[in-house]
Amino acid sequence: MAEPVPIFDPSHLLGLFPEELASVPALAGQPAYRVTQLLEWVYRRMAGEFADMTNLPKALREALSQTCGLYTSGIERDVASSDGTRKLLLRWPDGATSECVLIPDADRRTACISTQVGCAAGCVFCASGLGGLERDLSAGQIVEQAMRLTRLCGDDRGLTNVVFMGMGEPLLNYEAVVRALRVINASWGMNIGARKITVSTVGLPKGMRRLADEELQITLALSLHAPNDELRRQIVPWAAQISIDELVDAAVYVFDRTGREVTLEYVLLGELNDRPEHARELAALSKRMRSNVNLIRYNPVQGLPYRRPEADASQRFLEVLRERGVNAHLRRSRGLDIDGACGQLRRRTL
Repeated sequence: MAEPVPIFDPSHLLGLFPEELASVPALAGQPAYRVTQLLEWVYRRMAGEFADMTNLPKALREALSQTCGLYTSGIERDVASSDGTRKLLLRWPDGATSECVLIPDADRRTACISTQVGCAAGCVFCASGLGGLERDLSAGQIVEQAMRLTRLCGDDRGLTNVVFMGMGEPLLNYEAVVRALRVINASWGMNIGARKITVSTVGLPKGMRRLADEELQITLALSLHAPNDELRRQIVPWAAQISIDELVDAAVYVFDRTGREVTLEYVLLGELNDRPEHARELAALSKRMRSNVNLIRYNPVQGLPYRRPEADASQRFLEVLRERGVNAHLRRSRGLDIDGACGQLRRRTL
């Protein structure tokens, strides 16, 4: 059973809002502008520790270092791919581990971050859920992943995009995820535009509607992986409880409430869900909502029977969608040589 974790830790500064920072004991009695200075050091100057914050009084820096956490994880593994992808396995103070990935391209630097340690969804092809769900991550731990990856960028450009597509189901850790979203998006925080942030869900209709009501202009991605209920139940065990019709209704609500299309994520599994008839079904399904489709060729996981589809089959699948007017893209695989898929590095290390 997953251990309960607070939504945020009042001593972990990366999960706090400015008004909450003002009430941190170490800042008691300090001028109000100290909070602004602290935020500047954390999110703009990328200070690694309080001792680096040279315009704060020495006594304040010492008090903060004794009572508060900034970066609370240790880097257990740091692996780099030949394609530039960088993956970190972080170990938290309680010994739990989670993954995050930096994916650089010519014009963007994307952080893929986790929201839980392990996963309860149990998608049959995914390494993240093989050991079940260990616990949620706090808001500060979610933000810390994005900040660690920002520091890896090595220049003053920082991250351009953040995707909540790592380990775990974000909508099952709802309050911590929304708090982290607001810190990442805030002008005083990481200052990443809402439209550059994506939250991926295996499909929880109530959570999808609730997130739409937050009035955040983020993108919601739905991990569909099959165009009909029978096949989806084989691939996503949770589908036994939630039908595709329910997900379509929720996706329609998301667009009506936010004006943002839902992205349908579809992992192509060789000779399981990658046939032309599946593409035709998916095209018909996507027309029932305002959506676009991201196709991902499966990254094989050692010990699982699923295989990467042939390139020709994947391209034909894409063509069938586009012939039917679907806005679809086949994502380039990244990090194949470093256990790049979700949960692989953690599983291999464990």
